[in-house]
Amino acid sequence: MATLTLILVFTAASGALSALIAGGFLLLPEARRNAILPHLVSFATGALLGAALLALLPHAFEAAGPGGTHGIGIALAVGIIAFFMLEKMVLWRHCHADPCEAHAPQERHRAQASATLILWGDAFHNTLDGVLIAAAFLTDTHLGIVTAIAVFTHEIPQEVGDLAILLHGGMTRQRAFALNIAVSLSSVAGAATAYFLLAQALGALPYALAFAAASFLYVAVADLIPGLHRRVDARTSVQQVALIATGILLIAVTHELAH
Repeated sequence: MATLTLILVFTAASGALSALIAGGFLLLPEARRNAILPHLVSFATGALLGAALLALLPHAFEAAGPGGTHGIGIALAVGIIAFFMLEKMVLWRHCHADPCEAHAPQERHRAQASATLILWGDAFHNTLDGVLIAAAFLTDTHLGIVTAIAVFTHEIPQEVGDLAILLHGGMTRQRAFALNIAVSLSSVAGAATAYFLLAQALGALPYALAFAAASFLYVAVADLIPGLHRRVDARTSVQQVALIATGILLIAVTHELAH
């Protein structure tokens, strides 16, 4: 199968399946959702860490060669700073759509603004996910599969949260679900664009992989892990460690079997 076809199939599958599972997950009773979601976040944290540290970065260093290791480090640092700035801008925009304004809008207006913001923000995020998957596939087919799996695992809890925000913003379940599916598939556009751009600049691939690793590390360390620390009892902590380890193990085994 041609590389472009593989990229498009795995990118579309990753986005669509995560949105479908999130949609079904949202049909569960709220108490059940609240009980399951933290476990999904723990597992996704491990999958992201595994993909970044066991797959993306080793391939980036290997492709760059001994003379390019410093550049990989720079690309990783730049990626982390870029995602920090991106999140900062989203938080700043969210603040200005919330009661930070001088004339605070009603709760309904804030909820609607948050719903609109999450759609645009998620579309950009998913487009970037497509770029990361394409970069991985252009380097190695097995690496592309592992990257798609990592994207899929961390998208599910995010999609559940997005759907909750859309429903809170006044959308019907049908409209929220349809828009979430459409936004999830924006990753395909990012993947297709990256394929044609990166295929002409193969020398940039190792640094694109490092940038992808920065994305995964930032989401895991800055976004997911702080949420896990909100629960500190011994039983929950052991479960979190076990699920993070399971996520890492899944990526390690998948990567090994793929080779």
